[in-house]
Amino acid sequence: DAGQRDELAKIRQSGSGAGLKRPEIATNRTSGATRRSHLCVALAMLLLAAATACHNSQPTLLVVSAAASLTDAIQEIEGSYRREHPGVELSNNFGSSGTLAHQIEDGAPVDVFISAASKPMDELQARNLIVAGSRRNLLRNTLVLIVPQDSRINSFQQLAESSTRSIAVGDPASVPAGQYGQQTLASLHLLDAVRGKLVLAKDVRQVLAYVETGNVDAGIVYATDALTSPGVRVVATAKDASHDPIVYPAAAIATGHHQDASREFVEYLSSATSKAIFQERGFTIAVK
Repeated sequence: DAGQRDELAKIRQSGSGAGLKRPEIATNRTSGATRRSHLCVALAMLLLAAATACHNSQPTLLVVSAAASLTDAIQEIEGSYRREHPGVELSNNFGSSGTLAHQIEDGAPVDVFISAASKPMDELQARNLIVAGSRRNLLRNTLVLIVPQDSRINSFQQLAESSTRSIAVGDPASVPAGQYGQQTLASLHLLDAVRGKLVLAKDVRQVLAYVETGNVDAGIVYATDALTSPGVRVVATAKDASHDPIVYPAAAIATGHHQDASREFVEYLSSATSKAIFQERGFTIAVK
């Protein structure tokens, strides 16, 4: 009997010891649940950070509407700007200044406007469509008479001769170069004599193309446009006094979605890098 009692005591002690281990098992389970909870929170924070980084990595898109005569220079400047501002992407809309201004008035999504004349910008400013304080005069240009390489025309006066049948100019209704061209012809007392010969183009680049292909006998464009084509030659330059000043103003558009970035880009157009590119393309920097 004494032996049995000793065995029973040992069994009770063993059972009691097993019972003492149970709180440890419960503690381990609680600790595991806590770690899983912390892990979930960490994963959630990581996913949130990744989503934020993805959103922040999206580039700022600026839409630039610019006069057709600026096409080559602006594209080169934008290449430089992208390298210095990798978080900004640029989309271009080139055309006649008047048409571009009307598009902005009609609500087109534009961030920056660069005109080849003051009037389209004046009209937008009068409608409070440009960001206050962002407007600046960038450039000046010269008006020239161009002909195909094999042409015998060598002056404005020859445009009135019967052998000259067609003369391309920008449509004065929307193309500043066309307006300057008409003023020049009027100042030379040639407008009435050549009016029936005028072929109206949508912008100066179309005038250039008409002359390059020989579809017209002559054309009036900016000196900077003539420099881009080996297929034409300049035979005369209009005097500055024969037309309104050729000025290129630029401004950030008030209805744009990225006004700070737009203003920064407009300022960059006056940087040393941009000025060098403009001058290489034949433009004159406007005196402030």
